[in-house]
Amino acid sequence: MEKKIVLLPGDGIGQEVVQSAKLVLDALTEEFQHSFTYETHSIGGTAIDDHGTPLPDETTKACHEADAVLLGAVGGPKWDQNPSHLRPEKGLLGIRKSLGLFANLRPIQGFDNLLHASPLKEEVVKGSDLLIVRELTGGLYFGTPSERRNDGQSVVDTLAYDRSEIERIVEKGFQAAQIRRKHLTSVDKANVLESSKLWREVVEEKKSDYPDVTVDHMLVDATAMKLVTAPTSFDVIVTENMFGDILSDEASVLTGSLGMLPSASVRQDSFGLYEPVHGSAPDIAGQGVANPLAMILSAALMLRHSFHMEKEALLVESAVHNVLNQGYHTADLNIVDGKKVNTEKMTQLIVDFIKSTSTAKSN
Repeated sequence: MEKKIVLLPGDGIGQEVVQSAKLVLDALTEEFQHSFTYETHSIGGTAIDDHGTPLPDETTKACHEADAVLLGAVGGPKWDQNPSHLRPEKGLLGIRKSLGLFANLRPIQGFDNLLHASPLKEEVVKGSDLLIVRELTGGLYFGTPSERRNDGQSVVDTLAYDRSEIERIVEKGFQAAQIRRKHLTSVDKANVLESSKLWREVVEEKKSDYPDVTVDHMLVDATAMKLVTAPTSFDVIVTENMFGDILSDEASVLTGSLGMLPSASVRQDSFGLYEPVHGSAPDIAGQGVANPLAMILSAALMLRHSFHMEKEALLVESAVHNVLNQGYHTADLNIVDGKKVNTEKMTQLIVDFIKSTSTAKSN
């Protein structure tokens, strides 16, 4: 199968971890006879430095012509004092909007030998395996431009959703639940917000189309509490933009490390942009010590959701579990009696597992 992938390394360690993901994908092409071609383009701070904008037109054009996009990370203190239109994050928001990526998928899974690193008790987080489906292009972050009034002493932000925007993300949540454990938790604030009342109405209307999925409605504050007291009770959470932003960051503590969390931003035709949850970590950039696993797991999400290569995705995820179970870890992870390795070695261990497993099966 032939696929065109645009690589957006971005800033900081993004350059290193995207290269790791590419090496893993290259190993898959050898073992499964796929053909992946790559184009590399700039975004974020490096794009500001090189092109005077966080999202050059050529980057946007290339992404529109690709089958999927892998993004490393954007941002860093170097650009913190820039005016708002020249902030690296504008590149990320802009490309999501331009590509129509309305759904953010963030799987949260506990790895047994990393549970001790979570601030929560091991018996609470053990067995955690949930997916947060977040609406990505509407709501408070994309409402009528914010404004200050009364000489700056009062402010107005607008939370706006069309029914069609809610319908498509709710459907994505139901579809995700169907291929997991068939349990959907819809999160809102329907006791206060009119937008949440409409959200709940849509969920109630749509659930008849998915009779195999059990649906719960939960207020966002109750969800926040339950995420840290009973995370194993969740399968798929679907929610609006700001709630999803906050809840997914809260849920990230379950794993004990941001370096283990992948994410996907997708639309209805399976096209997607895939990126790790962690930031650009400029303090360690270029030292060869960055953890590539979240980026590699993001590539696995690409294989699953955009390319429908489930066997290949599972192999990559198995490789990550196997390497961690052997005690290998990068400096950001804390595995008791483990073997600390650098970015290059960790990547090579994943590649070696893929090749050895594929060879064993062929024999």
